[in-house]
Amino acid sequence: MIRFFITTTLFIVCFGRNYGQSTAYVFSAGPTAGLQKWDNSYNREPLFQYHASFGMESINNDDDRYSFLMQIGYHVKGSALRFRYYNINSGFPGGLYTERFKFNNLSLVLGAKQRFDFGVSGNTKYFYYGGIRVDYTLNTNIDELNNETSCNRAQYPFMSGVQRWMGGFSVGGGLEFKLSELVGGQIQLSIHPDVTTQYRQSPILNVIDLCNPGYVYNIEEQRIRNTAVEISIGLRLLKKVIIVD
Repeated sequence: MIRFFITTTLFIVCFGRNYGQSTAYVFSAGPTAGLQKWDNSYNREPLFQYHASFGMESINNDDDRYSFLMQIGYHVKGSALRFRYYNINSGFPGGLYTERFKFNNLSLVLGAKQRFDFGVSGNTKYFYYGGIRVDYTLNTNIDELNNETSCNRAQYPFMSGVQRWMGGFSVGGGLEFKLSELVGGQIQLSIHPDVTTQYRQSPILNVIDLCNPGYVYNIEEQRIRNTAVEISIGLRLLKKVIIVD
């Protein structure tokens, strides 16, 4: 997989030099809603975190409708469990506790983008893009969750089951607008589902039930897949190359 991405990156760089004389550099950041599908486990709720990325796009000076893109970013993905406490005397809610499962990932996206004019001025365009993606997990907080004081922590993920490398794809769309000839802005909505698993654990049999001494239980196979929904606000800097005969 790493060789494939290196080869594809070199192809984009060479293609961009031949057909897209200019390059746009895009710095973006924004909120992330992390979603996870857990097999044989509780229903998960969204985890609200953040992301930041840097991207490069090939720009053809004669026709900028199409471009290749490469983007690398830092994304906090995962899911959450939320527990509402009630006052047994009054019956009123007593507070909300959120348990966050966070996976801090680096992502590399290689893809293509298409633009369309938005309005008559030509300074604003709407676009959509798609690409393939590879993620690498830098770290996670699941060890901290396992070390908290509670019974039956064996039902929580273990570090040994974390998959460091994942593959998936990314799609999205948004608006680009010019602030000057070489500076612009960008607003984008994107979704990033994983095809491979973030976590995989085989069944565990005969686990001692610490909440009910004397009893044992089985933990079924667990697999976790990420999906992230992101809103990005970006700054676009154009490096324009003009060829003079």
